[in-house]
Amino acid sequence: MTDSSFPGRFAVVGNPIHHSLSPTIHSAFAAQMGRDIDYRAELVAIDSFETWVGHFFERGGLGLNVTLPFKSRAFTLADQVSSRAKLAGAANFLRRAADGQIIADNTDGKGLVTDITGGAGWSLKDARILIVGAGGAVKGVIPALLEAGPAEIFIVNRTPERAASLASDWASRDARVRGGGLDAANSGPWNLVINGTSTGLAGEMPALPETMSLTDAYGYDMAYGAGPTPFMRWAEGRGAAAVRDGLGMLVEQAAESFYLWLGHYPDTSSLIDTLRAARATD
Repeated sequence: MTDSSFPGRFAVVGNPIHHSLSPTIHSAFAAQMGRDIDYRAELVAIDSFETWVGHFFERGGLGLNVTLPFKSRAFTLADQVSSRAKLAGAANFLRRAADGQIIADNTDGKGLVTDITGGAGWSLKDARILIVGAGGAVKGVIPALLEAGPAEIFIVNRTPERAASLASDWASRDARVRGGGLDAANSGPWNLVINGTSTGLAGEMPALPETMSLTDAYGYDMAYGAGPTPFMRWAEGRGAAAVRDGLGMLVEQAAESFYLWLGHYPDTSSLIDTLRAARATD
């Protein structure tokens, strides 16, 4: 008779972290395999991240998910960095190898593209994509979006210089990426508009041009909440063909992490449906 538990410790670290669904998600994944998993949400002080991670792995920890505001610092402290984390310049995944080295990866882009193409059934091939926001969350998903074969990725931001700077990071590698201010969002038409800002967490909406039309386009918010986000409502009001929040992205990036740690790829669709149903009754 085999032991159904999995020895070892995993966690998601961030600040704040109380809202995290990651322990629920990974426990559900483990249950699919008939296993238990020790996975916790850990609040880490802003100035203690590197020390905390070092102690976690020294005490036998096996894997970490990393969320705001530590993704860039996770990338920096790792001994080995995957190609997709290197392209993103940030890591949301850490694991300890057998030789003790810390390996960083970034599963955010994979999670986003899987949810858009598999979960929503939207095509990214030859699409004109507008991304609102130029922070670390957006930087982390650009490599995976480019691999999906869009015609263009245009990044807009409240501070145009930030969007232009992020786009310039790709200029020598891929001419499909451009950047500008929020007013440039009106230079569509777009096939897909992605909100990569955190404005929705405060119940707010990026100051996009009032004259924008999203007729026949899709609207995707990388954030999620108890109901439709302000961006989703805004997109629907401008004729979007469909809208979607980032709950599926969260589950899909977690599934990639689970696979990289434990070698099993869990079923995600049933869990996404369960989480959406639970939110509808809250």
